[in-house]
Formats: sequence, structure tokens, C-alpha cells
Amino acid sequence: MTSRDIRTASYGQTGLSLVDRSGVWLSKRQIRHTVGSLAGKDVADIGCGYQATIMRRYLESARSALLVDISLADDLKVHPTVTAIEGELPGVLTELPARSLDVIFCMSVIEHLWEPELTLMQCRRLLRPGGVCAINVPSWAGKPVLEFLAFKLGFSAEEMEDHKMYYEPRDLWPLLVRAGFRPSHIRVFKHKFRFATFAVCRADEES
Repeated sequence: MTSRDIRTASYGQTGLSLVDRSGVWLSKRQIRHTVGSLAGKDVADIGCGYQATIMRRYLESARSALLVDISLADDLKVHPTVTAIEGELPGVLTELPARSLDVIFCMSVIEHLWEPELTLMQCRRLLRPGGVCAINVPSWAGKPVLEFLAFKLGFSAEEMEDHKMYYEPRDLWPLLVRAGFRPSHIRVFKHKFRFATFAVCRADEES
């Protein structure tokens, strides 16, 4: 791994553009629709961004919130519901206890990783039986639009330069199976006007 492969800041650490905020809003909407209430649940947001914008709305209702990214805002680190972990994926996940989480978010993260399946495997390991992992990634259809916004108009250019992959449902599905999710427990579909792919994966229930 070279120095240019290592991120030194979290998403949104220097602020979010209007385009970023629109994307976050659409992800929140999809989460509400597919995951439902997080009240009383142990929830993780893997690669949550500096401000944990998606997870903040749930901090008062979730039983606990595990937030993971390169760096996190100071107020999140002292919030009574939050366990804050700063570091690189997937290494920072490996020491966490298995079957300790009810819900995991992984929003716009794995497209930045050279070996995304390693992080997805950790997500599967951390889920309790019946737990849910929600994943958002940019699609190939969204690539030219995102690149125009980034490289021509200047929105989130640094984030775009860090992209390693784009995903259609047929690209994401096999990664989820290799991570340990059963095909019958995986739902993958396009969203954000087909510019992104979303997956909802459920861990096996115990017999």
C-alpha cells in the first residue's frame, strides 16, 4: 500500500456540499424504508464520516451506537450512547466481539476499499442472528454524473479520486455471498435515481 492509498481524513471533515447533503438525505430515506426503527437496538455505522450525519438522528433512540472512521467529531466521542473508534478498515473491526450488533450501516464506504470483502466479512461476523446490514455504493450508471460534479464543478473531488470501484447489483451480490450472507437473505437494488446500489442483508436466525 502506498501513501496515496491511505486516507488522512474522514468524509465530511471539512464540511459537506449540497450534493453530499442530498446523497445523505436519500440514504437516510432508504434506511427508514428498509431497516425501520432502531429503538433499543445496538447499531454501528462503519465509515460513518466525521460528523456521523446519518447516525446522529438515532443517538437518542438506539441502545448503543458504534461509530467507526479515520477521525470523528469531538462531541461524538463523549456522547453517552456512542463508542467511537478511529482507524482504518477492516483492521479496527477485528477485535470487536462477534454477534454484538443488531444493525450495521455501511454507507458509501466499500467503493473506497481495495479489498471490500474483508470489511463485509467483519460486518457479517459482528451481526447477531437476525441482524441487518445496510450497504450503499455508487453504481456504474452514476459514475459519469458523479465525476462531472466532482471534476468539472468541484463537488467532493477528493472523495471521487479515492474511488476504487463502482457497483451494479450483479457486482455487489457475490461480495455479500462471499462475506457469509445467504442468497435468500440478500436484497440488492438500484436507488438514488439508479446512480447508486443499495443492499439489505440479514444474518441467519438461530435455530
